[in-house]
Amino acid sequence: MTSLKSALTAAAGDGIITADQALALEPYLNERGISSVSPVEADEHDVLTDARLAEDSEQPRFVRGFHDILITIGVVVALVGVWGLGSAFAVFPAVLLLAEILVRRQRLALPAVVLTLALVQATAIAAALLIDEGAGPVFTEGLKVLPVIAVALGVFYWRYRVPLALSLLFLSLAAFAMCLVFTVLEKVTGSANLLIDYSTLSAGVFLVFALAVFGVAMAYDVSDPHRRTRLSDVAFWMHLAAAPMLLYAMLSFVFLKKLSGDWWNDSTLFHAITVVLIVAVFMAIGLVIDRRAFVTSGLVSLGLAIWTILSRGQAVLSDYASVTVLLVGIVVLSIGVFWQSLRRLTIRPLPDMIKAYLHPAL
Repeated sequence: MTSLKSALTAAAGDGIITADQALALEPYLNERGISSVSPVEADEHDVLTDARLAEDSEQPRFVRGFHDILITIGVVVALVGVWGLGSAFAVFPAVLLLAEILVRRQRLALPAVVLTLALVQATAIAAALLIDEGAGPVFTEGLKVLPVIAVALGVFYWRYRVPLALSLLFLSLAAFAMCLVFTVLEKVTGSANLLIDYSTLSAGVFLVFALAVFGVAMAYDVSDPHRRTRLSDVAFWMHLAAAPMLLYAMLSFVFLKKLSGDWWNDSTLFHAITVVLIVAVFMAIGLVIDRRAFVTSGLVSLGLAIWTILSRGQAVLSDYASVTVLLVGIVVLSIGVFWQSLRRLTIRPLPDMIKAYLHPAL
């Protein structure tokens, strides 16, 4: 079908109207509901717009080109060599030297991520070697090592302003607080295995700290709803941690008697259906706040739940695993392809006051 603009251009070319009249008629007819593009062109425009919006809606600054990837490969290889020749202690000066050049001066995002992770790993190992007086309870070990990691990340962020460093700083503080709570609870209850003896209490503690991490992530998200500043990158990393934390905190209530073991061993059809509903809620949350971490974090659990439903439901299939993988793939592709349309549908019922704090769905 020919568009209005094409028809006016053709009419001007045939001498029926002048070129100036064609230019004046197009906005005149548009104001009266006559589109200047054909339905096919409009549909193509909508599809392209949705694809562009989906690409731009959650785009942390990782890579600006293959140059960043090449530099990152060099950073990884060099740090591995330094670690091999020296130790975790030798990694610190190497990380700081490379950060001064690649992060502070050249502002390379992907090397900054790798250097931050290398700093955390080296700090954790060095702190464990210096502080450890013998293997002890995991919560006690966390109380010793996590403050050192937090200090290192705080200094690193103060110097280089890497969003991942600030996110990991918040996570290390949250982990330290959680270890402290569990240590106190172990002493108060006298339990040597709190996860088994007090599974409901343990699940509640996990949920509280998961909600705290999610709250910090949302605080950064609503501070930059259009995602134009470093705040959005901090929110991205925080959501990447908050999503699995919240998911497994909720799943721990489903599998209360198996917190320290194999959750899916001898799971029932009721467990599987409950997990599917939880994952569906998480996917809806991801659509509302426009964060795909809430979709991807539940894929393994969704696959196990589908497999359990098929097997416990006595479905006659030759290959449960392949069918399960296929169904999960269909879910992922459907959400990914129709992300913008699903998101508009999901947030439409929300009040305008809430929408104002969310990333716009255009």
